[in-house]
Amino acid sequence: MTRVLRAAAAQMGPTQRADTRAHTLDRMLKLLDAAAEQGARLVVFPELAFTTFFPRWLLEGDGLDQYFERGMPNPAVQALFDRARALGVGFYVGYAELTADGRRYNCAILVDDVGEIIGRYRKVHLPGSVEPRAGARYQQLEKRYFEYGDLGFPAFRTGSAWGQAIMGMMICNDRRWPESWRVLGLQGVELVCIGYNSAAYDPNGGTGEDAALRTFHSTLVAQANAYMNATWAIAVAKAGDEDGSGLIGGSCIVDPNGRIVAQAKTLADEVIVADIDLDLCRQGKDKMFNFAAHRRPEQYRAITERAGVIEPALLDMD
Repeated sequence: MTRVLRAAAAQMGPTQRADTRAHTLDRMLKLLDAAAEQGARLVVFPELAFTTFFPRWLLEGDGLDQYFERGMPNPAVQALFDRARALGVGFYVGYAELTADGRRYNCAILVDDVGEIIGRYRKVHLPGSVEPRAGARYQQLEKRYFEYGDLGFPAFRTGSAWGQAIMGMMICNDRRWPESWRVLGLQGVELVCIGYNSAAYDPNGGTGEDAALRTFHSTLVAQANAYMNATWAIAVAKAGDEDGSGLIGGSCIVDPNGRIVAQAKTLADEVIVADIDLDLCRQGKDKMFNFAAHRRPEQYRAITERAGVIEPALLDMD
């Protein structure tokens, strides 16, 4: 069985608060078509792909609810599922989920080439705050609008159309935490799909990091963690200026040796494609990162026993 999967990163440019759902969905359909024309069987879209990055605004009531999906698929997004099924292409897509019992998550799903949802993930590492920052023009209120993900980091064995790949998902900030990758790595993951909306700079006037450094960090974590878990990674941005707040681009496809094999060049809608040889994962998994042979989990207990730092006591050198 051939274990080469042609996959695409479908980077999206900015989605403004005033943009209609129909307008945004039409852009996504065009990206899907472009990827399929290049032979892609899997297309990875960004985090919160159907809307602007609404956690930058203080919202309530219908003003907030309009950004959430109450089911997937639903009439507003059904065309994406229909087009993908007609093309024989599957996809990863991120969105804001409102469950039947009223719970809210930053969510992503993995949809196979016949339009069936085969995996669901809810973002674990939520950045930002619950309460808005006084005087700030833009907020980061993911902790206010979403609950922490409750599904862990599941991996999914796909069908023969995708080479029976073992796939996992993350969303945005998750990619910065090595624990996310290692839990997937311990399930033998061969391809990790990640969508993100990451700030290009502090829109409220901070000067700690610029867009170049933030893009470097985004690429760094994909390369380093793909290597340390011997997996492919596809990291996909929603990029550009959304209502005056910038988002980085840098969407990339990374191989199990940590090498970038394709990367976006713009901050606009853009498709990049690569052939994912899943068997390239074997070198790392069988040798350097043969976890069964080399890991010593009994020495790592601090990772799960506490969240914050406990510094060692000061030595008396007198």
